[in-house]
Amino acid sequence: MLKIENLHAEIDGKEILKGLSLEVNAGEIHAIMGPNGAGKSTLAYVLGGRPGYEVTQGTVTFDGKDLLDMEPHERAAAGMFLGFQYPVEIPGVSNVQFLREALNSQRKQRGEEPMSGGEFLKLAKEKAGLLKLDMEMLKRNVNVGFSGGEKKRNEMVQMGILDPQFAVLDETDSGLDIDALKVVGEGINAIMRKSDKGVMLITHYQRLLDYVQPDFVHILAAGRIVKTGSADLAKQLEADGYDEVMAA
Repeated sequence: MLKIENLHAEIDGKEILKGLSLEVNAGEIHAIMGPNGAGKSTLAYVLGGRPGYEVTQGTVTFDGKDLLDMEPHERAAAGMFLGFQYPVEIPGVSNVQFLREALNSQRKQRGEEPMSGGEFLKLAKEKAGLLKLDMEMLKRNVNVGFSGGEKKRNEMVQMGILDPQFAVLDETDSGLDIDALKVVGEGINAIMRKSDKGVMLITHYQRLLDYVQPDFVHILAAGRIVKTGSADLAKQLEADGYDEVMAA
């Protein structure tokens, strides 16, 4: 589904990714862990097509297509979703308006008919229910006045409505309390744990992985994958730290 080969990327002339290679097949969840400054968020931004991040070497294919040759909106329409570490606020734009426009924009890009207002509200209610987010929240401006946990749950509702093939979730557990962590984890499973979907879950901590069980855990350090293992690798990192695990 997603194949990254020898990826090098920089920002402002500073190389961050230094030969990263990774393959995620349909039906798999891969957790990316690593110390601060390792390149985890840079990897997410490169895959999402964020301006300012320049790929200097390597390839990324998504369902056999050159991902790096697509504009960000084309990547989204092809089925790529990027969950931000810090979801942005959009004053003056309601969640319902934003999400319906986003969904119908993607449907148009794929040559599909737009979803009617009634159909959309039914879908939004269903996905909000998965994340235990009151529909009244969807009528408010995007993330304005939301707590950290509400922003993350709102973002997972967005993911459910857009129904991507592949999700890159950058520190989705950041800012979540225990209850919200469980709700978000269960939401990710309900939306994305399917045989035709894939997930790259970027996190610092084991705690989210108690709810979203990864098939593989990778340690990213100094711009490349340095170690790969099962879900037990995350538990080992939690117990012993990066230095000891990477030295083993």
